[in-house]
Amino acid sequence: MKPVEQTCFGKVILRHRSVIESVFDELKNLCQIAHTRHRSPANFVVNLLAGLVAYCLIPSKPKIPVSGTSLQA
Repeated sequence: MKPVEQTCFGKVILRHRSVIESVFDELKNLCQIAHTRHRSPANFVVNLLAGLVAYCLIPSKPKIPVSGTSLQA
């Protein structure tokens, strides 16, 4: 594969990949959002929204520091 020039935003996001993956891990394991076979689209949406609400109620969530200086490369 040929190397592709990354944007500044892409470089910043790659630096914070572990934080992003820990958020996905919390959503899958703690909030029970997982790929399951739902019998109806409404059931899927209810499960998804319930997991997102549960994630919002978690007191300590991992955060990515976003400021104007971190985006300047």
